Amino acid sequence: MKDRFGFDWTKLQGTPYWKKPQLERRMFFRHVASAVGGYMLLPGGPMESVASAAVKTKGTAKNCIFIMMQGAPSHTDTFDLKPANGMPVEQFNPTKYNGVLFPQGLMPKLAEQFDSIALVRSMRAWANVHGVMQSWVQMGRNPTTPLAKISPHVGSVVSMELAKKGGILPTFMALNGTPRVSAGFLPVANAPFLLTAGGGLPNTAHPDGAQRFATRKSLLDESESAVGVLGALPEEIAEWKLRSQLLMYNSQVDRIFKLDQGDRTQYGLSGFGDACLTARNLLRANLGTRFIQITYGSWDHHANLYPTITTMGGIFDSGLARLLTDLKADGLMAETLIVAHGEFGRTVALNGNRGRDHFGQQAALFAGAGIKGGRAIGATDAVGAQTAEPGWSRERVIRTEDVEATIYSALGIDWTKLVRDNRFGKGYEYVPESGNDVYGPINELWG
Repeated sequence: MKDRFGFDWTKLQGTPYWKKPQLERRMFFRHVASAVGGYMLLPGGPMESVASAAVKTKGTAKNCIFIMMQGAPSHTDTFDLKPANGMPVEQFNPTKYNGVLFPQGLMPKLAEQFDSIALVRSMRAWANVHGVMQSWVQMGRNPTTPLAKISPHVGSVVSMELAKKGGILPTFMALNGTPRVSAGFLPVANAPFLLTAGGGLPNTAHPDGAQRFATRKSLLDESESAVGVLGALPEEIAEWKLRSQLLMYNSQVDRIFKLDQGDRTQYGLSGFGDACLTARNLLRANLGTRFIQITYGSWDHHANLYPTITTMGGIFDSGLARLLTDLKADGLMAETLIVAHGEFGRTVALNGNRGRDHFGQQAALFAGAGIKGGRAIGATDAVGAQTAEPGWSRERVIRTEDVEATIYSALGIDWTKLVRDNRFGKGYEYVPESGNDVYGPINELWG
């Protein structure tokens, strides 16, 4: 029989007590990681004492929509346009807005709203490996370090900090893809709630109808009340049961996830468009969701870049542009931070297959939450290979950790927060090395 790590202990032969234990190095470290994570959740454990530096957050956002452009789009074909790098110039129609070059032909609807978006062009990834950097982006730290497996997603930290008391829906929703990182050492309530947009919210109706569901719920409540003589039920299970019941036969919830066909058309009739529409509905409903990750990809275009990126760029353009339009109309744009980027960029020269390979230089799109649009932060050289002008106060390239700090700051969360281990003097920093002021928010986005 296998344990929760997938290891079958029944295959081990018994040995005398004086011989070394039959435990592989890999299995040993799995158990150590599990033990450390569990210890952090114990009463009086390390996550109870909090230390924080004196910093001022922006606090302009109540919500965050993070678009993970999985696979890594070519920065020189999107947010840091360089027409000299082999692209079909006529098709991309490079156009300047406030002196900033943008691919109007690839993203015409976003071009119309260029005054609402800001581009960060002095950004550089730590590595050029998909899995490593996707995790790095989502947890805001090096995923190869010993405790990375228990490090939470940025959205999970947001969930812990900003969860709405009595909220019906999870604080952290993940649409159209499973994040590389989950809640880590945080309670499971802070984990991402996974959903494919456009298909409704499954398991919110009983196959035999509402009356049968009510009858069975009543029977369950009666049976569980008898358990009280043996001891109280775990509080966490009781909370999850209550929150699950609130999703059943709830017309407010149904309106979020059952998408109107007319709305779907306006968002481009695509999976990404459905996710953007669902994100709008989640924020409009205000039932507890504060952090939404939308995964869209793959942008891993090692071959035949231009037929593929034209299609994907059009889908991205239709979905995101309509989302910005609706958030403005709803009055939600000013309180919602939108961030979109991949795990790294692409080589500036086309390879032999008419594609671009992995490369560290990259770019990102920001909007909402009071960000000053119509401009670019930083600049690269003539071909987009290196940062020529950082464009911000730290006068260096922008890293993933700086983006993480920007998200926290916008949401009013102290990015320097340290959850300390009382017994060993160690702790978990929301942003690594923030105590030494190594990383920080890109405040220049706000002008």
